[in-house]
Amino acid sequence: MRDHPWRGVRSRAAALAVCTLTAAVVATGATPAYAAADTQPPTAPGPITVAAIDTTWVELTWAASTDDVGVVRYPVSARFEDNGLTWSTDTNSIRVTGLRPSRTYTFFVSALDAAGNSSPSSGPLRLTMPPGDDQPPGAPGQPVAFDVTATVVRLRWAHSLDNVVLERYEVFRVDAGGALTVVRDVSQYPPNNSAQISGLTPNTTYTFVVRARDEVGLLSPLSAPITVTTLPPPPSCEVRSVARQWSDGFVAHLTVRNTGTTAVDGWTMTWRFWASQQVHGIWGAKVVDRPTNSYLRVGNTGRNAVIPPGGSVSLGLVASGTQLPQEVTLNGGLCEVADE
Repeated sequence: MRDHPWRGVRSRAAALAVCTLTAAVVATGATPAYAAADTQPPTAPGPITVAAIDTTWVELTWAASTDDVGVVRYPVSARFEDNGLTWSTDTNSIRVTGLRPSRTYTFFVSALDAAGNSSPSSGPLRLTMPPGDDQPPGAPGQPVAFDVTATVVRLRWAHSLDNVVLERYEVFRVDAGGALTVVRDVSQYPPNNSAQISGLTPNTTYTFVVRARDEVGLLSPLSAPITVTTLPPPPSCEVRSVARQWSDGFVAHLTVRNTGTTAVDGWTMTWRFWASQQVHGIWGAKVVDRPTNSYLRVGNTGRNAVIPPGGSVSLGLVASGTQLPQEVTLNGGLCEVADE
């Protein structure tokens, strides 16, 4: 039988349609087969360099990564203290806007290929933006001593005000001639408005001032000074305790004796006392504060402030919980537990 003259044309057309359909299926697939099988990450981008910069923006560039298939995107990130920012670009450069003058950022860049493989990060670029700040911080508030022992003074003060960002506080000891010596540098972010000064000499008077520094390095005026006297050396002491206890509370009687050779004139005692416990009654002393969630501190009344050598003071309390007084200290000195 003779072929119809259109039979070959139809066959070629059908073949062409099949090829076209196959091409369409490949073209519209979500991920090419080569990308799905790609497990090799790109190389790390080259070091980040600054191409241009102003007070609020920076243009960064880096050597391009290489990949066996191809790099499709560069994630860019920056950190300022505990804050993070992210951007993305499909080229080996980016212009980052919305930054703050005088602020220090650390930039990183990595590369992604079509299969989602991520390269190692580039080396960090630590960059301080050009200054846009010419206003120093205000003076901190006058320090207040909220905890004093024989060798430690704890201070707190009202924060300085600054138009950008405070970087740190510096605590100075003021010597007799007016010279300043740095004793603490409070540099965490945001800087705390308190500091502990340790290693002091018992029964000694000190004067302290505080100064603020902002990110540009501008310094505040000094705060008003505070003068504080550390306590005498902790006395030698021993403690006896008697307690009557029930399931959710107790009554405790403590006798603390001064075993040293000098009189104690004014005292505080601390002992273990959990945050969940409450004092329902106390005699022979008054509650001062809870220096931590694990301790209670009490102080003398007007009638028993002085404990002569060999003398003793008695006190008692009614409290909730099951933690009886333990690790009793007198003016910071740990008391020995006396045998009953």
